[in-house]
Amino acid sequence: MVFEIINGTIPIVNGLIDHPLVKAVTFVGSTKVAKIISQRCRNLNKRCIALGGAKNHLIAVRDCNIDMCSTDVLNSFCGCTGQRCMAASNLLLVTEQKKLIEAICLKTSKIIPGASKYQLGPLIDQLAVNRCKKYVDNAVSNGAKILVDGRTWVDGRPGFWFGPTILLITDPKDPSLHDEIFGPILSILIVQSDEEAVKFENRNSYGNAACIYTTTGLTAEWYRKHLSAGMIGINIGVPVPREPFSFGGNKDSKFGSYDITGDGGIEFFTWRQKCTTKWVI
Repeated sequence: MVFEIINGTIPIVNGLIDHPLVKAVTFVGSTKVAKIISQRCRNLNKRCIALGGAKNHLIAVRDCNIDMCSTDVLNSFCGCTGQRCMAASNLLLVTEQKKLIEAICLKTSKIIPGASKYQLGPLIDQLAVNRCKKYVDNAVSNGAKILVDGRTWVDGRPGFWFGPTILLITDPKDPSLHDEIFGPILSILIVQSDEEAVKFENRNSYGNAACIYTTTGLTAEWYRKHLSAGMIGINIGVPVPREPFSFGGNKDSKFGSYDITGDGGIEFFTWRQKCTTKWVI
């Protein structure tokens, strides 16, 4: 086996896709690029799994375990400084839940910048910082309330810092609820019913992950059947199945016929050969 990393932009990518010795292509990145790569491979009749963006949803009903849920929410939207496709950046509360919000904000406010355990690292570059600040500023102008403000990390500290931020959104159309921000920002929206929560999640163009927090099995099963994401968590903030189970989303989060791991991954990376024989004795 040979493992090689090639750094490059569009010409390098197109060269790899177009090369006759390359039989299959996998990709993880933005939805825009995933679509382009998938279409180019399809035109060449090559196998392709292209994973795109995500807007993952956490949903909490009133009977959720507050301590577990608040810890999971924090870890989910702050893990890797929010710079991962499995980060959950939306929290839908089925009716107002002040104690849960208070617990999440309390734990979030204790995070400090750094690289040690229980600390949060920097973003990748200044563009990422600017992008996060833009979404927070826009949300505020749309009537959102800042419960934890990570913009205070930006000034007076060398590096690309943006602290964990929690927004209580009042406008369901606010871009922070719909765009993949790729930073440590949690947007909270209060809905009035389970049906409203599911409808909001289903309308999103992405379909990577969604999680339900409840202590009732019947409620969990109802959500499992009605959520549209490809990976569902029940009291799990980052619902990544471990191998040999499959990883992959739906809608604009994945382009291709297989998942990237598990049985789908084995099928993708394997060419089946069918042999029919007949012998004369």
